[in-house]
Amino acid sequence: MLETGQPLHAFDGEKLRDRKIIVRFAKDKEKIVTLDGEKYDLYKDILVIADSKLPIAIAGIKGGKEPEIDRKTKTVVIESANFNQKIIRKGSKSIDLKTDASLRFEHGIDPDLTEITINRAVSLIQEIAGGKIARGLVDFYPRRALSKKIILDLNYAEELLGVKIPKSEIIKTFKNLGFKVFQSSSQKLKVEIPTRRLDIYLPEDLIEEIGRIQGYKKIPAKFPLAALLPPKRNDQIFWENLSKRALKELSFTEVYNYSFGGEELREIFGYKRGELIEIENPVSIKQKYLRPSLIPNLLVNLKINLKNFSEIRIFELGKIYEKKGKGAEEKRIIAGAVFRKESKSQAEIFFELKGTVDSLLNQLGISDIWYDFYKPTPEESKLSFWQIKKSAEIKIGRVEIGFLGAISSKILEELKINENLAIFEIDFETLSQLCSEEHEFRPLSRYPSAVRDLAVLVPRRVLVEEVLNIINTAGGKVVRDVDIFDIYEGEEMPEGKKNLAFHIIYQAEDRTLNSLEIDRIHQKIIKALEKKLEWQVRK
Repeated sequence: MLETGQPLHAFDGEKLRDRKIIVRFAKDKEKIVTLDGEKYDLYKDILVIADSKLPIAIAGIKGGKEPEIDRKTKTVVIESANFNQKIIRKGSKSIDLKTDASLRFEHGIDPDLTEITINRAVSLIQEIAGGKIARGLVDFYPRRALSKKIILDLNYAEELLGVKIPKSEIIKTFKNLGFKVFQSSSQKLKVEIPTRRLDIYLPEDLIEEIGRIQGYKKIPAKFPLAALLPPKRNDQIFWENLSKRALKELSFTEVYNYSFGGEELREIFGYKRGELIEIENPVSIKQKYLRPSLIPNLLVNLKINLKNFSEIRIFELGKIYEKKGKGAEEKRIIAGAVFRKESKSQAEIFFELKGTVDSLLNQLGISDIWYDFYKPTPEESKLSFWQIKKSAEIKIGRVEIGFLGAISSKILEELKINENLAIFEIDFETLSQLCSEEHEFRPLSRYPSAVRDLAVLVPRRVLVEEVLNIINTAGGKVVRDVDIFDIYEGEEMPEGKKNLAFHIIYQAEDRTLNSLEIDRIHQKIIKALEKKLEWQVRK
């Protein structure tokens, strides 16, 4: 072994049952005592050398005690073999036994060395100890290893090494290494690799040999020759970073959650087992499903932190996973939540979060933002996080990008969270396609503005948007902005009614509005509102 690198093993031929040597995998619960007297339990994936009944050696690792050579030995059977590298490594690790032989087999040995080595061993035995060869060589070689043939492009070798080496030098190098070289074309060589070089598979391996033999020190150092171009911007990452910065500037904290959920969250949010993508090898039972939404984990974040904070503002930008046919679809979603223990009403938080969404979208260069009444489809009605009458669809032009509103009371009860919170969830992939870096500049008016408040009593079914549309239409161009600052549905209100209070900002682009002009327009708005049945402007 030391001379050739090929391990050998010798057995006492008289101790082999039925004079047989078999290579097989160990049977379950088989045992063997090795030459050093150690006892090993064998497993089904360990290769052994056996006689007709029991293992006599752990193949490629260590010989057995039973058929060892002793002073009474008259017949010596020498075994020389070549074993699969992976099988020997796996067997060595499973019984925690490393030997010189196992290390050599793990790294790979030339299969043609078996015959060369066994003949050399027999020759030395006869020369030193005498003896007679009782029988010739018994060879079992079912699939003979063939020499690999690799085509080497000399232009590619020059490109990879960075220096041109004459073809004659390359051919000489290969021949000195024992490779056979055949000319394939003027710029290509066909190289036959001897079976002993198990490390050479690719043209790059041949090029490495050229560099190694020629000497890497002979290759002159050069600066890379390439055009210096600015990196191409990744639009997805650009808009993601801009969105995160915009929300952080609005006092939101970013959270990072695992993309998984468990049985408890599945039941709380009403998913059926087949509706979620189940992981085959989950880390734990609490992480067995891929998340279909960012909202469940955001609510868990809120629940955990309620005892520590009176106000929480968090957001997450990440992937969700939905079943689509036989496969799955990934989407990037951005979602945020606002919770406040001491809040006058849920509406207050809703409109605060609506302002946050408006600000975020404006930062992304989007202005055509509006909110539509949430009308769930029959499929969405079976499974919806949202309170239908307290939620809205977020739209840009005619494109729906997400939702904003209050979470189902049933879900909040299960999680033991009170209802002073609002959440938004936006499809970021759709949103990023609508973003723009172009911002329209509107100069501030040189003329002062005036603010008038207006309160209107309306049926509870009336949407705020409906009232806003009437105010803007009746007020015309001089109504610069309308803000709702209160929604009151207390016990003092008539049954089925609510009070909506607005700030109306009046301002003209070309003149200063006097009080008479403002009063006239304000009265026009009041009359337009009172035309609606069951509506009453409070004075």
